[in-house]
Amino acid sequence: MKRWLRTIFILMVFFFTAPQNALAAQLLIPGGQLVGLELTNDTVTVAAFDDSCGAAAREAGLQIGDQLLSVNDREVTSAEDVRRALRDCADTVSLTVLRGSKKIGLTLAPARTNEGKRLGVYLRQGIAGVGTVTFYDPESNTFGTLGHGVNDSGGNLLKSSEGRACDASVASVKKGRAGDPGQLRGNADGNAQFGQITKNTPHGVFGESRKGIAGEPLPIASYADVHTGPATIRSTVEGDTVREYSVEIMKIYPEDRPDGRNFLIKVTDPALLKATGGIVQGMSGSPIIQDGKLIGAVTHVLVNDPTTGYGIFIENMLDAAA
Repeated sequence: MKRWLRTIFILMVFFFTAPQNALAAQLLIPGGQLVGLELTNDTVTVAAFDDSCGAAAREAGLQIGDQLLSVNDREVTSAEDVRRALRDCADTVSLTVLRGSKKIGLTLAPARTNEGKRLGVYLRQGIAGVGTVTFYDPESNTFGTLGHGVNDSGGNLLKSSEGRACDASVASVKKGRAGDPGQLRGNADGNAQFGQITKNTPHGVFGESRKGIAGEPLPIASYADVHTGPATIRSTVEGDTVREYSVEIMKIYPEDRPDGRNFLIKVTDPALLKATGGIVQGMSGSPIIQDGKLIGAVTHVLVNDPTTGYGIFIENMLDAAA
């Protein structure tokens, strides 16, 4: 009899504790914070001009954002490759750069410094930008952002799963207008690391953060929970302050839509419309909340109507993060 009672007790403990653990795994802290994202790969890009020795590079036509492909016909995939090529060059150096989809040839005289010959520019290896944190899981210290992947200059998903995220704030806002998408111009603090990036996927960028974010965890919504009608988004459009803004979910698409555009949203909040004109670049990843549940993230804006854009289901982001 005692053995029978002990078995019943064990089963009851399992029955009552298992749902609580399952529920905890479905609770996430919604974000809204702006972060700087840096993903490394084998591309070398001009990030800025040196104030003291960058004049020749400017005059030669080099531009911020140009991707260096070769120096004196030697392929370069890192800043060290560039330095080695400059050590062997004469008084002038020929560059091949990728600007948009065009390859351009340039010639310039490298600056002579105490450290050797220099192009007079600061180089960045990989791709950098800003995005908005969608969620933070305090149990696993993981976070997600963007709701879409980071692409290379050719429009393909960047083949990189390494990088870092750092704290950022909004420096200025370019308001969105029909035919002209707006943008959050951010200042990223490279010394204030938010976390390490571990995945770049078509449905979001994910990583680990010991710093994390504070806030009340919310349950995640299933596809069946999401419906047309009022909702809110959390985003940062001024300084580093997260605010909540009203939106309307206009239409819901199939859950398995491959492009991650799972529902149509329209900004209805007067304050956000005044500040940004609607959805702008940098707001990608802004968490969307409906009926007290985290349902997804802002991903894209309609170019001809900046008040309207798309969101991705949180379930699809979590599947990509797994």
